[in-house]
Amino acid sequence: MTEKFRAFWLEETETGVTGAVKKIETDDLPQGEVLVRVRYSDVNYKDGLASIKEGRIVREYPFIPGIDLAGEVVASEDSRFAIGDQVLCTGYGLGVSHFGGYSEQARVPADWLVKLPEGLTLREAMILGTAGFTAGMSVEAILSAGITPESGPILVTGASGGVGSVAVSILAKLGFEVTASSGKEQEWELLKRLGASHTISREEAQTPSKGPLGKGLWSAIVDPVGGAGTGERLKAIRYRGVLALSGLTGGGDFGTSVHPFILRGVTLAGIDSVQCPLPLRLDVWDKLATDWKPESLFEQAVHEVSLEQLPEAFDRILKGQAVGRQLVKVSAE
Repeated sequence: MTEKFRAFWLEETETGVTGAVKKIETDDLPQGEVLVRVRYSDVNYKDGLASIKEGRIVREYPFIPGIDLAGEVVASEDSRFAIGDQVLCTGYGLGVSHFGGYSEQARVPADWLVKLPEGLTLREAMILGTAGFTAGMSVEAILSAGITPESGPILVTGASGGVGSVAVSILAKLGFEVTASSGKEQEWELLKRLGASHTISREEAQTPSKGPLGKGLWSAIVDPVGGAGTGERLKAIRYRGVLALSGLTGGGDFGTSVHPFILRGVTLAGIDSVQCPLPLRLDVWDKLATDWKPESLFEQAVHEVSLEQLPEAFDRILKGQAVGRQLVKVSAE
């Protein structure tokens, strides 16, 4: 008899999309060279969007969401992965066009998998997940531009969210003076415990400048928010500074001029964690497991949920009420 296992199953109805835990079989999974017993996943903004029809993330139902997973290989047709290997998967089509991580078993293409780097547990890898990896790529873009702690303070927007909270923790660990911006004033104390030197409101982080340039406040900005505020934040970056842009919770459009770019040599670095080339992907994960490992985040900003609690987790992240990281315990280790 084929073993059945639990998965969070989305189905389309006349009124929208409904999701519930359902028992399925391996034959229900899509094709892929590697079968993984999933131990942990997490909740990202994209996962919340996948749970609603208007999110326009999932095109065909029924579907298993979850853009991240970590677990052990239980079967493999690819020589790079052996039974028992601990692996993680973020990005590509996982949880978007290919059944995702909210399932006790997942079958995925071998090219999407990364062996768990030494220094991380499966649990820690999914506390990070796509949000942590995106934060790591943002830090990489800033460091690659030659920004050092001596260059001046760094602003992190949306700092109480997934990308922001990890970025605050990493940058503080690397010795940067971090100003954390969040609309959740009740979380400012948490952000200071994660390493922020200063906390400011969402409005302060995007105060309009009268002209095409404002006062040069920041050597760099980690911006997972996007929207109209990004244009104002660009005006406040110092000479040869960097804005690492990775999100659109604040909207998809912003206005600016050429002045920050041609008068201050500012770089607008787009951060894409979905199709990130493998060498860079491996390098960032190795750093997240070692020099950049955000221990303060692991200790203070994690909320664990079960598959059954995913609807409430989606609601929190879509309403902007999630703080830190929402870790999903998929199956017992």
